[in-house]
Amino acid sequence: MLADYVPPYSATAVERITAAGGEIVGKANMDEFGMGTTTETSAFGPTRNPVDPERVPGGSSGGSAAAVAAGDVELALGTDTGGSVRCPAAFCGVVGIKPTYGLVSRYGLIAYANSLEQIGPIAGTVEEAAELLSVIAGPDEHDATTRHDQAADARSHPAAEADYAAAADGDVTELTIGIPEQLFDGADEDVVDVVKAAITDLESQGAETRSVSLPSLEYAVEAYYVIAMSEASSNLARFDGVRYGHRSDDDGDWNASFAQTRSEGFGAEVKRRILLGTYALSAGYHDEYYGRAQDARAWVKQDFEEAFTDVDVIASPTMPVKPFRLGESLDDPLKMYLADANTTPVNLANLPAISVPAGQTDGLPVGIQLVGPKFGESTIIRAASAVDT
Repeated sequence: MLADYVPPYSATAVERITAAGGEIVGKANMDEFGMGTTTETSAFGPTRNPVDPERVPGGSSGGSAAAVAAGDVELALGTDTGGSVRCPAAFCGVVGIKPTYGLVSRYGLIAYANSLEQIGPIAGTVEEAAELLSVIAGPDEHDATTRHDQAADARSHPAAEADYAAAADGDVTELTIGIPEQLFDGADEDVVDVVKAAITDLESQGAETRSVSLPSLEYAVEAYYVIAMSEASSNLARFDGVRYGHRSDDDGDWNASFAQTRSEGFGAEVKRRILLGTYALSAGYHDEYYGRAQDARAWVKQDFEEAFTDVDVIASPTMPVKPFRLGESLDDPLKMYLADANTTPVNLANLPAISVPAGQTDGLPVGIQLVGPKFGESTIIRAASAVDT
């Protein structure tokens, strides 16, 4: 759809990187419009995992994670709507941070699901990822979703006084880690073993663990996909062949040209999600699907808020499975959707999370996910740096 499109401006995150002295060397491959968990739905073809070229790098920001893992770049950006920074970070054995919603400007981001997505850093170490986060975080006059001081009595942006790189000190003394059984049940046994070993190591460094219950997570994946696909249906309506992007050569009336343009310009996965989202928003079904999904989202937020009254961070496997083999999930979209079970709840609750390598199984990377309360980036970075060492 946007093969020949050249944007007239740069995203705020990109401008802040170049202003800080960073060099942008190229754009990374990704699942089309961020819709996928494997970076196989790209119009340019699949990205391969540098750890094992016969396996996927995760998605949707798989190109970014693969570039870091391969040593082609030191840092990269991804977008995380339901795990699309953390998933490829886990599958490629690197570090990925999904910031709290509102910490990083979304200006210049091509929207998939406005209420869920955030731009986040991918790097080889926790400290490097935290340093990049410090560069891109902050208020932006172009983006009303960023937190900023709009009135004398309003709180300033949370990144104003934060030094995320300094938080990567590895000190987890007196840190309380919540262990939710809901994010371990159903995960591959060897993945769970690696993550539990990393948690045991954190305990040996002075952290305390405590069981927490998040019963709403049973419905998180379903709620996420209804909300995300509904928002995608609305957002992608702008790609109509009139304003920008691909335009069909169809000489029929506007409706026929519109349909043909979108038929030619969108791939199968994007079409699937637009259709499902349109159905969920249609008359007679809005309350049954989208309304109930928003109710479930509120329940997820509530469960996390209650859990964080007792713990500082929540730990789980980032992905419940090892990296898929190329082509393994393409014929079974439901399998791909369910793989997001551990990452999507974080986006529904608008919380920060980090994926850091916990070890390997069968020679493949396993990531541990650490989730924090809103704007608790410093806490999860501190905990992750203890794993990273």
